[in-house]
Amino acid sequence: MSEYVEIHTESGDEPDTLLIETNVQLAVDEAEQYNSVEGLEEGSPLAQALAFVPGIRQVTLEGRTMTVRHDPAVPLHVIVADISAVIRDFFL
Repeated sequence: MSEYVEIHTESGDEPDTLLIETNVQLAVDEAEQYNSVEGLEEGSPLAQALAFVPGIRQVTLEGRTMTVRHDPAVPLHVIVADISAVIRDFFL
C-alpha cells in the first residue's frame, strides 16, 4: 500500500454531485451503490465510515472513484474535508 493517499475532487454535472478520484482502491470487485445513510451504515467498512459525514445522501464506490450526492445546504468544502479525512484514516 502507498504511504500517502492522493485525493482529487471536482463538481459533477448536477450541483449536488461531487466526483472523487484516489490512488487507493475504494471498491474491490464491483461497484457499491448506497442510496441512503442507512445503506452506508450497513455497507462495506469504508461505507460505514462515510455514514458519519454530515450532508452525504448517496454514494457510489467503483474502483478508485467515488461519486457523492450531497445536501447543498452543507458547505462543499466541509464535505470534501470530511470525506478526505475518512479516506485517509481508513487507508493509512
